[in-house]
Amino acid sequence: MKYDYLIVGSGLYGAVFSHEMKKMGKRCLVIDKRPHIGGNIYCENINGINVHKYGAHIFHTSNKKIWDYINQFAEFNNYINSPIARYKDELYNLPFNMNTFSKMWGIVTPQEAKNIIQSQIEDLNIMEPKNLEEQALSLVGKDVYEKLIKGYTEKQWGRDCKELPSFIIKRLPLRFTYDNNYFNDKYQGIPIGGYTKIIEKLLEGTEVRLGTDYHNFVAQNGDMIQRVLYTGMIDEFYDYKLGVLEYRSVRFEQETHETDNYQGNAVVNYTEREVPYTRIIEHKHFEYGKQPFTIISKEYSSEWHKGDEPYYPVNNEKNNALYEKYQELARGEKRIIFGGRLGNYKYYDMDKIIEAALDKVEELKVQ
Repeated sequence: MKYDYLIVGSGLYGAVFSHEMKKMGKRCLVIDKRPHIGGNIYCENINGINVHKYGAHIFHTSNKKIWDYINQFAEFNNYINSPIARYKDELYNLPFNMNTFSKMWGIVTPQEAKNIIQSQIEDLNIMEPKNLEEQALSLVGKDVYEKLIKGYTEKQWGRDCKELPSFIIKRLPLRFTYDNNYFNDKYQGIPIGGYTKIIEKLLEGTEVRLGTDYHNFVAQNGDMIQRVLYTGMIDEFYDYKLGVLEYRSVRFEQETHETDNYQGNAVVNYTEREVPYTRIIEHKHFEYGKQPFTIISKEYSSEWHKGDEPYYPVNNEKNNALYEKYQELARGEKRIIFGGRLGNYKYYDMDKIIEAALDKVEELKVQ
């Protein structure tokens, strides 16, 4: 058996690539080291609740072409992402908007909010921010920073904000309207029935082997493969020979509760440092579930070590320079194509992943 493409990873990038190549008459084999398809958008159906096993995924885009594309494979509901931030026993709306400012300061008009923020920024007199803390303070002032940014960011990165570089926060959007919609994109929602069904449809008719390691497979079957799309970690592909790229990882604690409504919202961020988890996801609210019980996931940010699941690339100068060296190796490959979040060492929203996969297919058409 010969394959035009071995696709390593059954996440969204690999599945879209496989689907498009199959339409062009290419024979594809998809392998994944995990016991399931879908990568990080995998949803496990537990008694009717679609649990986002690797963290909350809300689809959003302003690109109509991508929206039309993904709607071939699922019907989306009209879920609007409106997370809540909890600081001690105070609840605030995210993103920072007039509901946030009204609760924080007891004001009612945009101008009042602007005056308070501007006054706090001027009092701090930060001319050239030296670290993330000073950068954030110079953008939003003391109150918003201390209650809604500082603790959450320190948990997310595992470091004091004074030890983090300022470029991590280039801007912090302040909205002076009473609008709790987190995204500005025209199209958003959750696929009815979860994301796994999308991947199943994308991979329909394509051979998939789960629990399969790439290097072991190629060692035994390399002569079956013409080209490889690799969506795993690029440094792992090269056995880390130039060094190890850094990531942040996430650990999930899943709990079932005998109540129909645990927290009243799909996403609640815990912004004080003393609470060990960064947020709690209540999965049923993504699809307006009416089950008499509920399932939540507590998320803990952590340092990544070899063997852990990599989530967020640490795109600082040191890591970006190392990635460029790996890219130089990759450019010398005739049969290997790198793609996706891990292959490109870049955080992607889902619409950008689809766009990147489609662009790669178009690029290969003319080769």
